[in-house]
Amino acid sequence: MIIPIRCISCGRAIAQLWDDYQRRVTEGEDPKKVLDSLGVDSYCCRSHFITHVDVAKDIMKYKR
Repeated sequence: MIIPIRCISCGRAIAQLWDDYQRRVTEGEDPKKVLDSLGVDSYCCRSHFITHVDVAKDIMKYKR
């Protein structure tokens, strides 16, 4: 639902980069170039960004 604060594999803090990554990718930039410019080099951290699906807005539609 929400991107993890730290990478599950290596422990690097990645959550602060999510908003910038998402904004730039929706503007049409290549995800590889965005991750390179943000300094995300390891495969484990990159996989969090590439495979993450933000469903928080969809879930907030439903109430108990």
